[in-house]
Amino acid sequence: MKYRFAGSSGLKVPELSLGLWHNFGTEADHSVATKILCSAFDHGITHFDLANNYGPAPGSAESRFGKILKEQLGSYRDELLISTKAGYTMWPGPYGDFGSRKYLLASCDQSLKRMGLEYVDIFYHHRPDPNTPLKETMGALATLVSQGKALYVGISNYHAKDAMKAKALLDEMGCPCVLNQVRYSILDRWTEEDNLLDAMDDKIGMICFSPLAQGLLTSRYLKGEVPSGSRASRNTSLQTKNITPELLEKLNNLNQIARGRSQTLSEMAISWLLKDERVTSVLIGASSVAQLEENLKAIKVDRPFSKDELAAIDSLTL
Repeated sequence: MKYRFAGSSGLKVPELSLGLWHNFGTEADHSVATKILCSAFDHGITHFDLANNYGPAPGSAESRFGKILKEQLGSYRDELLISTKAGYTMWPGPYGDFGSRKYLLASCDQSLKRMGLEYVDIFYHHRPDPNTPLKETMGALATLVSQGKALYVGISNYHAKDAMKAKALLDEMGCPCVLNQVRYSILDRWTEEDNLLDAMDDKIGMICFSPLAQGLLTSRYLKGEVPSGSRASRNTSLQTKNITPELLEKLNNLNQIARGRSQTLSEMAISWLLKDERVTSVLIGASSVAQLEENLKAIKVDRPFSKDELAAIDSLTL
């Protein structure tokens, strides 16, 4: 595993991080979840990323992670980078959503209790709040650092303009903002249109979630079928209606480029993100150790993209 600095901080983050958005909630198999986490750590993935609402049900991923931490990984706490977030709906009423000071401070306390931790390494604001002053939200993050409940803070889903405003406020408060966690993949390139990487430069690191576009950038859908148990088969965040003939043609053309590089489509998708040194880490998900190991292959291929390969990818996705 290779590690990259998070922005201008001294914090090193593995090139691949493990996200616990799915597969670690109430319905997960505890032994499988344990094997995935332990195997990830054995392969140098030291960063585990959570949020208060990860599950399902909300809070259950943190609870399961806390149990596995106690059973297997607790003695390695100082070798782990644990992050969580708040910003989406977590409990009913006016104080369980978005970015108020009341919500963020209460949510962090609840997350620490579920995971059995005294502190997290990074606490994120999960999404911008149009109705709460940004200074209040950033002030809440700074309070968590001053209280010792978070070592660093981050933001998530922030566009360039608001990201830099947030960093400026945190700088004034003497609080280290190290990462902006955003959705970014070969198929979803809004960050480039937003000039986000240029704006953050080396000031804030970028950590990318959904690098495989919720499974589209794998071999699962190349034949036009929706496999049982896949994200699309559940018709939740990925809808079958969105898997059009045009998209399938694009995916198969991307797959041909990957094969020319002796990679699978998913390996190439991860490598494509990591080609930019400004990308600190790529967040992967896994439902099995085999899937985890497949994604790990992406960092073992030391082959730069040629100009022709990059141009071909751009012609399909821009």
